[in-house]
Amino acid sequence: MKVLNSKKQSEGAKSIFTSSVGGLATIIAVAITFVGAPPLYSSTIEWVRGYSIQHYGYGLEEPTALAWAIICGLFVFFLSRATVSTALVMGGLALASRMF
Repeated sequence: MKVLNSKKQSEGAKSIFTSSVGGLATIIAVAITFVGAPPLYSSTIEWVRGYSIQHYGYGLEEPTALAWAIICGLFVFFLSRATVSTALVMGGLALASRMF
């Protein structure tokens, strides 16, 4: 019975760690997106509008600009979330290996 209880506790601690890392990574990713998406959008929108006009004609600039804003936001969010999540997990493993 002791082994089973120890295994459940280990899985519970792992689950808490995993969900905490995911939550923290999401919060940090939202902050990074708030800061990082507008510069990405503003530095690329003119090229995207020109590309849209050249290949699809006039009249689609505004829908393209809106779609590009959403794409920039999602790109920055998911890239930063994956990066921060990986860094937190690696940092946690490094800390755990030094402690034990």
